[in-house]
Amino acid sequence: MKKLILLFCITILTISSAFADETYVLKAGISLDKIPKEFYGTWRVSSQLVDTNTDGTFKEKNVDLWNLSRVGDVITLDNPFSGAKASISVDEVSGRLIKFKKIGTYDSKKLTDTVQLNLGKDSFTGTNNLKLETVSELDGHIIKSEWGTYKLTGEKISGASIK
Repeated sequence: MKKLILLFCITILTISSAFADETYVLKAGISLDKIPKEFYGTWRVSSQLVDTNTDGTFKEKNVDLWNLSRVGDVITLDNPFSGAKASISVDEVSGRLIKFKKIGTYDSKKLTDTVQLNLGKDSFTGTNNLKLETVSELDGHIIKSEWGTYKLTGEKISGASIK
């Protein structure tokens, strides 16, 4: 009788694992399909420094061009004025609220941009938190950490560039 019960349990477990559905697998991250198509394109972005822990490191006001594009699963932000280009990591999409991050390393400095946008049809408002860390070349520890917070406004110049 015990052998029959054991055989029955093994059969049930084998059948249930054979018909397991992949939809039960949990996946982390943001679905890029949730990003509104209006996010992509070329933007004229104005920024105003509103807070910082250091004087003279960050400009008070900036006007830049951002080209936000997507090819496959990679979103790229490039600035044709400065020549800067980086892949961005989208951390959150909630309706028209989009949070993303880009990290760049320049010599012995690491710059982290964390941007939060409230997207309209042809405009956005938001914030950009910059963190500039000076890293020791000897052992990699942080020598100095500077930050600045900017208020952002963006105006769409040209349409989407989804491929």
